[in-house]
Amino acid sequence: MFNIRHARPSDRDSLYGICLETADSGDDATHLYRDPLLVGHIYAGPYLAHAPALAFVLEDEEGVCGYVIGALDTREFEATLEREWWPALRAQFPDPSDNPAAERTPDQRLTRLIHHPNTAPQETVETYPSHLHIDLLPRGQGGGNGRRMMTRLFSALREAGSPGVHLGVGGRNARAIRFYRHLGFQELAQGPGGSLELGLKL
Repeated sequence: MFNIRHARPSDRDSLYGICLETADSGDDATHLYRDPLLVGHIYAGPYLAHAPALAFVLEDEEGVCGYVIGALDTREFEATLEREWWPALRAQFPDPSDNPAAERTPDQRLTRLIHHPNTAPQETVETYPSHLHIDLLPRGQGGGNGRRMMTRLFSALREAGSPGVHLGVGGRNARAIRFYRHLGFQELAQGPGGSLELGLKL
């Protein structure tokens, strides 16, 4: 039996673990990074800390096995992280930008995002001001769980007044791309390495 509920601060370790175990285009990335918290610091922690109203988890008898997290106003969220999230991490992790890109380790490539976080294109946020991330462990996949979680977040975004939501997905993650398109997401742009930016009007 699966249950969807709001995420709690006590779910932080679970969210970080799921984030790492799905970070290789949906597959386990544990072997790729020396610091197992880095992926979560960038892609999960900020939402639990600064957008908890839009953070939901999927749990079963074994515990939390998935999450969907988002931000209502992407530009406002980016500004909040610049003030309140990134400074402490920047003090902890040095900027690797002086190293040539080809020589950076996987950890250094993530660390660079702490110092130089990605920002959404203006043309995207004008129509799709909200954004989201969803990740499920294998035991939570299938059976409609992903759709149920997305529906829960879409409802919360609509109630908060959002007209649209966007997300990014790796070009190699064919299963996720099919899932998003089945939900009605449309391709907005292609990014580096074949990644896709997708949007959905709410």
